[in-house]
Amino acid sequence: MDTPTRGAKPVDPKLLEILVCPLTKGPLRWDPGAAELISEQAGLAFPVRDGIPIMLVDEARRLDQEQAGGGVAG
Repeated sequence: MDTPTRGAKPVDPKLLEILVCPLTKGPLRWDPGAAELISEQAGLAFPVRDGIPIMLVDEARRLDQEQAGGGVAG
């Protein structure tokens, strides 16, 4: 069964400690529900496929401001 988000392989926690956004060099936040690494500074979500982060800006999904801020409504 090949589903992109549900049942996605988690990213190795040690890898998460060293990965940074390729655009801003800022921290990334793991979103297990979407299987993405979120760069709040860049407003981008980088996909994780089969446990492998795809850290290419061209492959990233642009976030709207609410998503980039962690979904906190005002």
